[in-house]
Amino acid sequence: MHCGLHTAVAAGVGLSFVLLTGPAKADVTVIGGGFAQTCSEQAKAAARTRTPFSEAVQECTLALQTEVLSAHDLAATYVNRGVLYLTLTDWSHAQRDFEAAASVEPQLAEAWVNRGAALIAQGRDSDGISDINKGIGLNTTEPEKAYFNRALAKERLNDIKGAYLDYQKAVQLKPSWTMAQTELARFHVVER
Repeated sequence: MHCGLHTAVAAGVGLSFVLLTGPAKADVTVIGGGFAQTCSEQAKAAARTRTPFSEAVQECTLALQTEVLSAHDLAATYVNRGVLYLTLTDWSHAQRDFEAAASVEPQLAEAWVNRGAALIAQGRDSDGISDINKGIGLNTTEPEKAYFNRALAKERLNDIKGAYLDYQKAVQLKPSWTMAQTELARFHVVER
C-alpha cells in the first residue's frame, strides 16, 4: 500500500472496548528462584491472561524489599510489578515502577514501552507515544504490543492513518493476536 494514495478510516466501534481492557503489557523474565522469579512468572501470566493478580504484587514487593538482585533483575522486577499494577488498572503505581526500572536500567525497552502504556491509560497520549518510540528504538522484545499501544494513542489524537499503520504493524508482527486483528478490522481503506 502506498500511503499517499489511501486513507485509513476508523469504523464506528471506537476505543471503549480497548479502554475497558487496558493497554497491552510486556513483562521481563527473571530466573534464579525467589520472590523475583515468582513475580516474573505472575507478571507473565497476568500479561497473557489479562487477569488481575493483586496477591502477586506482594511477591514483587517482597523481592524488591528483601532480595539482593542484580541491576537487571531489579529493573525487571520493577517492570513486572508495574505490569501487575497495569492489570489492576492502577496506572500511577505502574508508572512509578516503570520509571524506577528505567532509572536502574535506562536501556530496558520494556520499562519505556510499559511506561508509555501507563501514560496512555491516563490520557497522556503524546507522552505515551514518546516513551513507546523510545522502547521500540531500544528493541523491545514484544514490539507488537508497543505498536498496538501507540496505535491506541494515535487514534485518540485523531491520527487515524498512523493508528491504522500501527495496528497493521502489530498484526504483521503477531498475526495470531486477535486483539490487534479486532482493532485493525474496524478500519476501511478508501481511495482518494
